[in-house]
Amino acid sequence: MTQTSMHPVFPVILCGGSGTRLWPLSRKSFPKQFVPIIEDKSLLQLTLERVSGLANQQAICVAADEHRFMVTDALQAAGVSGPVLLEPSARNTAAAMALAALYVSSHALQAQLGNVILSADALLLFCPSDHHIPDSEGFQVTVHQGVPAAEAGAIVTFGVVPSFPSTAYGYIEQGNQRVDGALHVARFIEKPNAEAAAELILKGGVLWNAGIFLVKVGTLIQALEAHAPDILASVSEAMQAATSEIPATSGTSHLGPIAFVRPEKQAFSSCRSESIDFAIMEHFKDIAVVPFKGQWSDVGSWNAVADLTEPDQNQNRIHGQGVAHHSRNTYIYADHRPVVALGTEDLLIIDTADALLVAHRDHAEQVKEVVARLEQADYAQAVTHRKVARPWGWYDSIDIGERFQVKRIGVKPGASLSLQKHHHRAEHWIVVKGTAEVTRGEETFLLTENESTYIPIGEVHRLKNPGKLPLEMIEVQSGSYLGEDDIERLGDLYGR
Repeated sequence: MTQTSMHPVFPVILCGGSGTRLWPLSRKSFPKQFVPIIEDKSLLQLTLERVSGLANQQAICVAADEHRFMVTDALQAAGVSGPVLLEPSARNTAAAMALAALYVSSHALQAQLGNVILSADALLLFCPSDHHIPDSEGFQVTVHQGVPAAEAGAIVTFGVVPSFPSTAYGYIEQGNQRVDGALHVARFIEKPNAEAAAELILKGGVLWNAGIFLVKVGTLIQALEAHAPDILASVSEAMQAATSEIPATSGTSHLGPIAFVRPEKQAFSSCRSESIDFAIMEHFKDIAVVPFKGQWSDVGSWNAVADLTEPDQNQNRIHGQGVAHHSRNTYIYADHRPVVALGTEDLLIIDTADALLVAHRDHAEQVKEVVARLEQADYAQAVTHRKVARPWGWYDSIDIGERFQVKRIGVKPGASLSLQKHHHRAEHWIVVKGTAEVTRGEETFLLTENESTYIPIGEVHRLKNPGKLPLEMIEVQSGSYLGEDDIERLGDLYGR
């Protein structure tokens, strides 16, 4: 797409959010934006692909520090590069957007990403990382329709033309057309009840609030200074003492490396937590809206996920190994094993390796309440999956009992675990795919498929994948204590 604006549009992807409404697939340690939901791609990867043409495959991501390597994986999968601003704690969208604006402002004189020069006049497009918008070209056309208003000093938001009276979204009431082609915003409307939502749709002239913003760097900083000076001050202090690194494992391309930027923890954590809607949008005078007429979903519930799958003649929707027999309007998510629904109606059935959700469609919005109950009861499944992502790959705890645990371990090509030792367990390693480079004490040797080794308690060791294909192995742990905290790291590529 040809860039038509005076100032380039630079995407900023907001990667926060716990995604508990999509439990058990999405969990706090692995939120929905990182889960491969659509065609084996995560919503974050799809978002990056959608905006990649705006700024020469460059983007800024704002994410939690603990998710940094998941963000890196998504960037590399999408062929996008750029800095990742790592929040020490979650402080909502106002602080996250302030981070990006201050980063660009402070780098205005020396930073150039691809063919895009960052400056105080740069236009930042803030996008949530967990939306599904299949029409990328239509989305970019809509973004460019908002450029004149943003260049004139407005904060431009993008409203979705509603297809039904949803109670899950806020609404934007449209005003008259502006001279720059966008529309004035008459008012913002909080999430309505069913009756109020129906009245809004019948009245017309309203849009769903998608939480996507286009704004000039200088405009956003001035708005924060006027309406949320405490947030701006805290984030400014945090960014003045920020550190930056390019991890050896972050990967590079012709676009350059993926860098981690860490704001100072204490200053950022002291920041007030508030959304941009309450901090700025309710007070700022020059707000414009551009309607988006394409398909859009915030994938905010299992009903929304189900709607992404084509129904059969009985309105059943199946993902994976599901079978619906004498059933109607039932959604089955079954990646791991056959799941049969017999004689069901209006159900959501979500099966994962270690947890199962069966819910009536009318109660999909209450899943997060169940997750809170599971957390209170100290169920590990409320927070973590059986299969756990790691910067070097993953591990899957497939069996556990008294004094033993069995894991499947996958290591990315070129990646390695930390140099470490355990005080309470020994480990047996069996390679089932690929090649492993094993450091054990003073020796280093290779293992290939069907070969194995033994790591005694207290022995210093490291596992590395020296090949170009994924490494998979079975690890059998035995000992008096098998917790993940029984790791003494002596050297680590990932700064843990």
